[in-house]
Amino acid sequence: MALKAGIVGLPNVGKSTLFNAITKQNILAANYPFATIEPNVGVVTVPDERLDYLNDLYKPKSLVGATYEFTDIAGLVKGASKGEGLGNQFLSHIREVDAIVEVVRCFSNSNIIHVDGDVDPVRDVETINVELMLADLEVVDNRIGRIGKKAAMTRDKEIAFEVTLLNKVKEALEANKALRQIEFSEEELEVLKNFNFLTLKPIIYMANVNEEDLIEDTNEYVEQLREYAKAENGEVVTVCAKIESELADLSEEEKKVFLNDLGIKMSGLNKLIKSTYKLLGLATFFTAGEDECRAWTFKRGYKAPKCAGIIHTDFERGFIKAEVMSFNDLKEYGSELKVKEAGKLRLEGKEYIMQDGDICLFRFNV
Repeated sequence: MALKAGIVGLPNVGKSTLFNAITKQNILAANYPFATIEPNVGVVTVPDERLDYLNDLYKPKSLVGATYEFTDIAGLVKGASKGEGLGNQFLSHIREVDAIVEVVRCFSNSNIIHVDGDVDPVRDVETINVELMLADLEVVDNRIGRIGKKAAMTRDKEIAFEVTLLNKVKEALEANKALRQIEFSEEELEVLKNFNFLTLKPIIYMANVNEEDLIEDTNEYVEQLREYAKAENGEVVTVCAKIESELADLSEEEKKVFLNDLGIKMSGLNKLIKSTYKLLGLATFFTAGEDECRAWTFKRGYKAPKCAGIIHTDFERGFIKAEVMSFNDLKEYGSELKVKEAGKLRLEGKEYIMQDGDICLFRFNV
């Protein structure tokens, strides 16, 4: 499962500059609104030192990391859902993403125009969130309009359940609450996933700060943003677009030296990936051999057959057993043979819950 995120933000917050840096794509980044007209998609490989170790050990013909796909969406303005700016044409591009990454300007610079005249991260976030809520509300109203009368005239329990649920959603949105702030049952979430509501998606606020504030981690704008994010279980990641741009063309070793010289532990991209995995409850399992070593992203709680299905649907359909060893055991003993001799290679069945760092060989029959 490739991880997908939609990057949104007001004009001139550094959104496209960050997108360029983290995906190394040379798209237009300009000091005026709507420099990004069509969505730009970039795919990055998720850094994982465990995969590097497997590469050194197996020396495979092919090495494939997990991927993170970013869709950069044109800058929003107040009234986008009513057709202001570029209107709501961007919405269809982020209906299918796993998470929304909202870039928020948390620096002052008189040379860079702010669409609302001054820097206020909470106001900026609320501007975008209101537009997303209005877009969701439109979906709800349209659906209720189509099935509301039918629900009143029929005894169909499924339709009645859906209408009741949609009215609950409508009430929340009209109270200015994102749907991720509302508690839903598993049954309700199963129905809601068909609508791809924007405000139900997990959100990460990417605070774009200047170089000094990133190093010292003292920024009043970021603190305001963190307080806001707490209310909706959102994550806040601090990043400096200028530093990310400088990192973009460096080798991995050069990046480490550069960050170390600045006293920074992790690049903005790596912080974003870590936060996304945490927010979405994601983990990684591996397949390893002489032909290929590969990292696969899965949702924590998945059982072995479900993870096998990520590789191929036949693997899940005809699942028999999974040969499993943990990465830590492989690293400790140094080879598959020694792991087996130590009794650490396991045969797991259909009820086995996959763990982060598992290295698997799936047995199946179709």
